Amino acid sequence: MISNLLRIWEVVSPYIEILILWYVIYVFLAFIKGTRTVQVLKGLFILVVAFLLSEILDLKVINWILTRIFTIAVVALLIIFQPELRRGLARLGQSSFFGGFLKENKIIEEVVKSVVALSRKRIGAIIALEREMGLRAYIESGILIGSRVKSELINTIFMPNTPLHDGGIVIRENRIQAAGCLFPLTENPNISKTLGTRHRAALGLSEETDAIVIVVSEETGIISLAVSGRLIRNLNEEALRKTLNKLYVPEKRVKSLTRQLVEQEGIDEEDIS
Repeated sequence: MISNLLRIWEVVSPYIEILILWYVIYVFLAFIKGTRTVQVLKGLFILVVAFLLSEILDLKVINWILTRIFTIAVVALLIIFQPELRRGLARLGQSSFFGGFLKENKIIEEVVKSVVALSRKRIGAIIALEREMGLRAYIESGILIGSRVKSELINTIFMPNTPLHDGGIVIRENRIQAAGCLFPLTENPNISKTLGTRHRAALGLSEETDAIVIVVSEETGIISLAVSGRLIRNLNEEALRKTLNKLYVPEKRVKSLTRQLVEQEGIDEEDIS
């Protein structure tokens, strides 16, 4: 019996290894797509090709220089890829899906109601919805509130000429935990120059964490949503509600984020990443 299982495993194991390697490579490529890592890897590929050519053509000086470069490449890569490595390790260490489920539908309705009202009045706003990864560091950068999520409170926070207007709010565990929070700006060099600080901060937070970040443009009133380094723009009330229900409601969280975005229909999506 055991010998038969071993024979079967010997036959099957190479295919399992291929599937695992394929999945790891796919996840890696999806993770670095559109980031500065792609440009760095292109540069490394060119160096590798140059090294092989120097070996074949016996270009000793060039070969010596490239050999020394590769010697320090490991340390250099750790420095260059530090933001991406930090982000990836943070996502690997994120908490389990099986935490207590809160009243996300009610939160969504309050947020949508507020965002639509702010959009009509062209009042700028940025709202972060915490998911699996904690936003404690960003909460601590703002003013603690700890109030239930109510559209009236959100509208009041973002009223122009108020102390908390320019910062963002963080919604966590069915509450507005803090306002006036500072979010990291995106490091993506490929984003449109027409995007302002709020959109850059929304993208930056979505790159660093798995949070959903909603932005209302102060100039145009356009509603946008940032998630996983991607920006979905020109959302109306129904599209915003539909998107939040797909991305924020607990039972939907186990789906692939890429699949969630692909499944959206009738939404004008601007892929920033």
